[in-house]
Amino acid sequence: MQQQKINIKNKRARFEYEILDKYTAGIVLSGTEIKSIRESKASISESFCEFNDHGELFIINMQIDEYSHASHYNHKPKAERKLLLNKRELKKLEKEVNTSGLTIIPLNLFLNDRGLAKLNVALAKGKKLYDKRETMKDRDNKRDLDRIKKNFNN
Repeated sequence: MQQQKINIKNKRARFEYEILDKYTAGIVLSGTEIKSIRESKASISESFCEFNDHGELFIINMQIDEYSHASHYNHKPKAERKLLLNKRELKKLEKEVNTSGLTIIPLNLFLNDRGLAKLNVALAKGKKLYDKRETMKDRDNKRDLDRIKKNFNN
C-alpha cells in the first residue's frame, strides 16, 4: 500500500516572522487525529507553540478536523497537543523564548517515511511592517526579473 505525501504548510510564517533556528518535533496524537492528518484535514496557519509550567512544549490553536468515520470517541479539533523534542533542545528553546522574547511557530506538518506525524517548528522573531513591505518588494522584483528573463530567452 503506497501512502501519499502529506505536507501541510504554514504559508504566512515566513512572511510574518524572521526564521532564526529550525527543529523537527514529534507530536502526541490520538488515533482519530492521525487518521485526519493522513486525509490532509489539518491546518497550522494560526497556531503557535508555548511552554507549560513543567517545561513541556505544546502547540496551541492547531486545527485537526474530526475524523469522518469515528464514533463518539472523536477528538477535539483545536486541542493543545504536546510536542516531543530532546531535553537539551527544549531547555535551549525555553531560554531563548524567556530571555529575548522570541516565539516558536510551526512551519509545516508532515508524515515521515515510517508514517509518524512530525512538525517542523522554528524559533522566530516577529517582523515589523517595513520588513514585510521589503519582503513584498523583493518578491515582486524577483517575479518581474524572471518574467523578463523568460521573454528574453524566447
